[in-house]
Amino acid sequence: MVGLPGSGKTTLARKLEVEYAALRLTVDEWHVRLFGMDVDDRSDDADFATHNARHGAIELLLWETASRVLMLGVDVILDFGFWTKRERDELRAKAHELDVRFRIHFADASEELLLERIRARNSQLPSGTFHIPEASLKEWMRLFEVPSADELTE
Repeated sequence: MVGLPGSGKTTLARKLEVEYAALRLTVDEWHVRLFGMDVDDRSDDADFATHNARHGAIELLLWETASRVLMLGVDVILDFGFWTKRERDELRAKAHELDVRFRIHFADASEELLLERIRARNSQLPSGTFHIPEASLKEWMRLFEVPSADELTE
């Protein structure tokens, strides 16, 4: 799954897990269960560094789980975000090494819609989701690399 917070990645991932009888691994759900809400509007750089380190460790563990499940012949949906082409290329190479099919599902949304959804989500904080500071989301929008048409047709 590729997309920013609020783009609809997890909603689409939930539909795809049923359609493909796949194992869905959503890093945010694991993070919240393990560490709770460890960032908010008052978080500083140190808080975000801790959060990001935890997130990275969870992604690594989930990839190890996904690798094993893929080798058993079960489809896997990695609901991580994969904001950069480099991340997507690395995952594509890992899939190639395992000799499994790789496909990107891109959840796209306008800046206006992302902000609207994040405001609504922040006001309710559904289970397995984080409070996303609007300033952080706007920064992430600048960092996000939209997948090319070539990436989406593989």
